[in-house]
Amino acid sequence: MAANQQTSVVARPSVFGPPAIDCDVHIAVPSIDTILPYLDEYWRAQFLMRGINRTSWTMTSEPPNAPINGRPDWRPAKGNPGTDLALLQTKALDGFGTSLAIANCIWGGMVLPSSDMSAAVCTAVNDWIAKEWLDREPRLRASIVVPQGNPELAVAEIERRAGDHRFVQVLMLIAGQNLIGNRANWPIFEAAQRHKLPVGIHAGSSYHHPMMAGWSSHYLEDYVAQSFAFEAGLVSLVSEGVFAKFPSLKVVLTESGVSWLPACTWRFDKTWRGVRGETPWVKRPLSEIARDHVRLTLQPFDGPDAGGVLEQVVEQLGSDRMILFSTDFPHWHYEGTDALPVKPSTPLGRRVLYENALETYPRLALTLPSKEPAT
Repeated sequence: MAANQQTSVVARPSVFGPPAIDCDVHIAVPSIDTILPYLDEYWRAQFLMRGINRTSWTMTSEPPNAPINGRPDWRPAKGNPGTDLALLQTKALDGFGTSLAIANCIWGGMVLPSSDMSAAVCTAVNDWIAKEWLDREPRLRASIVVPQGNPELAVAEIERRAGDHRFVQVLMLIAGQNLIGNRANWPIFEAAQRHKLPVGIHAGSSYHHPMMAGWSSHYLEDYVAQSFAFEAGLVSLVSEGVFAKFPSLKVVLTESGVSWLPACTWRFDKTWRGVRGETPWVKRPLSEIARDHVRLTLQPFDGPDAGGVLEQVVEQLGSDRMILFSTDFPHWHYEGTDALPVKPSTPLGRRVLYENALETYPRLALTLPSKEPAT
């Protein structure tokens, strides 16, 4: 398939009624041997000579054997969750009646200490995604995996893949050596803005530094602390002036939860009013900036079971355009298709399911009509 060739996708009713665009499903590299054919000759020889292909680069932040990271009916008969295209098609796409889904591949190759090796692996993974997933399933779109530790090489990979419009965003992890808004990452944001690509910032870390004030002892601590990292990351993006420098950039906080955001914006807004002279480039409160630049995927939804919680969060945020529908396949956050904590027939339900994704990802509109067809 040519890099910019588009497959025809028709918006269709989902299990919820209105069409649905799933903004976060997970695919996983089964093993390093899987990407060996996609590495260039030098790196393929290095991997085989040094035995690198016998190691595992599964992200510590998403251990595949943890029940929360693989719903029982979404686990393949063999291999780790997210490695089976047929299962994704039947459970995540057909199962929800999804018109389009954005695939995110979280793998250790993104954060290798060797920048050159990380870049080579990210290139191979993106080529593998294009051939083994996007070419075989026209409803799938994907994120560009980049070597986050080296912005120069990350930009080169964005430039290499930007011509393929099936790649609809740039993928980064929330935690690293520096906070996400640090100036070191600005070349990535510049390239993303130039190509009209949102930056999907996903839960995860290089683990060169602790997620919290010190190293945790349990996976439970690490998992819960991911939302703290997103709060710190958002404050960093605004305080460092990322959105002032890149006024058309959008970031999608993926697997961040959503209920923490109103309290974060209130705390920032109150403090900013008293110390705004320190950051003169921040000319508006965070609550306003977030409405223009920040989006959040729905699952895992971190609210109580009582109804009306999402509506309350949206009211507190002052915008119904910030939440994007996601199933987070194959992770285990709900049973059946109970992924939408709002009535789908309401204006908010339709926005979350479909309309907000089209506004956030310009490339989706290239193959999907901007308005829902008659049903």
